[in-house]
Amino acid sequence: MTVFEKILFNVQKPSRYTGGELNSVVKNKEDISLRFAFCFPDVYEVGMSHLGMKIIYSLLNSRPDVWCERAFCPYEDMEEEMKKAGLPLYGLESRDSLSYFDILGFTLQTELSYTNILHMLRLSNIPLKSTDRNEDYPLIIAGGPCAYNPEPLYSFFDLFVLGEGEEVLLELADLVILSKREGWTKDKLLKEAAQIGGIYVPKFYEVDYNEDGTIKNRRVTQEGIPAVVQKRVVKDLNTMFYPESFIVPFGEIIHDRIMLEVFRGCIRGCRFCQAGNIYRPIREKSPEVLNEQAKKLISSSGYDEISLTSLSTSDYTKLEPLTDTLLDWCEQDMISLSLPSLRVDNFSTELMERAQKVRKTGLTFAPEAGTQRMRDIVNKNVTEEQLMHTCRIAFSGGWHTIKLYFMIGLPHETMEDVEGIASLAERVIDNYFEGIRLGEYRKGARGIKVTVSVSSFVPKPFTPFQWAAQDTMELLEEKQQELRSSIKNKHISLSWHERKISFLEAVFARGDRRLADVIETAYENGAKFDNWDEHLKFDVWMDALKIHGLSPEFYANRKRPYEEILPWSFIDIGVTEKHLRLEAERAEEVITTPDCRTNCRGCGANRLCGGFCDAKN
Repeated sequence: MTVFEKILFNVQKPSRYTGGELNSVVKNKEDISLRFAFCFPDVYEVGMSHLGMKIIYSLLNSRPDVWCERAFCPYEDMEEEMKKAGLPLYGLESRDSLSYFDILGFTLQTELSYTNILHMLRLSNIPLKSTDRNEDYPLIIAGGPCAYNPEPLYSFFDLFVLGEGEEVLLELADLVILSKREGWTKDKLLKEAAQIGGIYVPKFYEVDYNEDGTIKNRRVTQEGIPAVVQKRVVKDLNTMFYPESFIVPFGEIIHDRIMLEVFRGCIRGCRFCQAGNIYRPIREKSPEVLNEQAKKLISSSGYDEISLTSLSTSDYTKLEPLTDTLLDWCEQDMISLSLPSLRVDNFSTELMERAQKVRKTGLTFAPEAGTQRMRDIVNKNVTEEQLMHTCRIAFSGGWHTIKLYFMIGLPHETMEDVEGIASLAERVIDNYFEGIRLGEYRKGARGIKVTVSVSSFVPKPFTPFQWAAQDTMELLEEKQQELRSSIKNKHISLSWHERKISFLEAVFARGDRRLADVIETAYENGAKFDNWDEHLKFDVWMDALKIHGLSPEFYANRKRPYEEILPWSFIDIGVTEKHLRLEAERAEEVITTPDCRTNCRGCGANRLCGGFCDAKN
């Protein structure tokens, strides 16, 4: 028995660490020109649920000269055993140390995964800072939604990939293979990489600050390096690479099913939503392409559930023909369809019947705010009448459990808006009992249950609210207690997100380069798995900020003037600052903006696709 096999007896969930799952890829190292490790800075169950990892893993392994493996952050028990045995962190497929790879690619899904990134580098015996790594170490890169403000991580990464990775990662792989063949220095490789669209190399830029801590100016330090980095998009999703197989884990993961991505972008323009802006323009796949992809994935994996994935699945214009086509064979094979990300205003009896054709899944809707005034401020474009209509359809279809998502701490929010969340949930309950009384629904065996889930607003880059202040933690606590006291109905349950986590997210979401030292200090003092309530060491973070003379309130609770240079101002996502500012002003005036199909507002995203946007076609 090997040392590795022995330590698996001492850890919970050993299947997290073994590899060897169905559809995982093992190649002959002698045939490989480049080794890539897709690194997810959280545990296996979280990372294996990530669609981006499935796509990039399959894409890179589709090339015979590239081998992509997976690496996850080991949980405490495994970390302890690895240290005792002297084992470094490794790629799951080969079990080789990550230090042997050519590229380590991290995905940045949340700001509170940053210390786990440093932890994974340390466990791999790789220096944390880019300046301490020479040509003998792998290239450390990152992408994902948090890369749209990469500055708090600037000293740890060699480069960032901004936008969709399907094309740019292949171009980067070619460049790294060429650099290995010709023996380039790391500096030459990074200069050449900076010429690839969508790649940002932070070492070629410097930032000066004003006395008040705001950014004074930002400078390119080398000739030929672009001052502005434009994100990459894939123009045609129908011809874009998509996996024909997903890895099937041995153990349970969070989203254990086929994920079928139906379109990218969002037509809605919710003013708090970063994803709705950074993934524009709108691009849809055809039902024919999706049907073929679904058949191949089911055939290769054996899954019995397909989830139609997007930011707002019911906004897919060909949803009816797609679900009809899928149900033609899914119903017979007992494969269920799940439709997450449904909107209140376009849920219908027909959609409900399709969703429960094989198996009834849960229903979740996101009104986001309890009052119409607040929903108009965030541009949700949903009315209470539409929510009640949707609930009546669900109740008549036999659903007796509904989840409703809300946010508190939104710009221009009052305590009456917070209390409105409880009132709205009460009216959903009233709606149910009124229908029972009129004989419109059957009473459920366990009655009705409405789950109200509340998160605290975190201002994000590239949204109309990117200039807004986050509520202080004291005010958020006051609002949470007010909401708790306003809910008096036993059929309503309430849960909320830990406000300390939201506060730290707000600090790093809009942070600058000075926070890199804070992240490193917090990590060295024990911070990791910060996104988990039970592991968050809030005092460690506050101490780290104090050590470096930085105020968290400066980043989280400060309203920015429109003319301020923001840390992410050098990135072009297509959507213009003029559009975001206009939307911020309309929020202040409580004016809604129609969705993109009803009235295109010229956000600017379509110029990245040569003027094409599915919302306009």
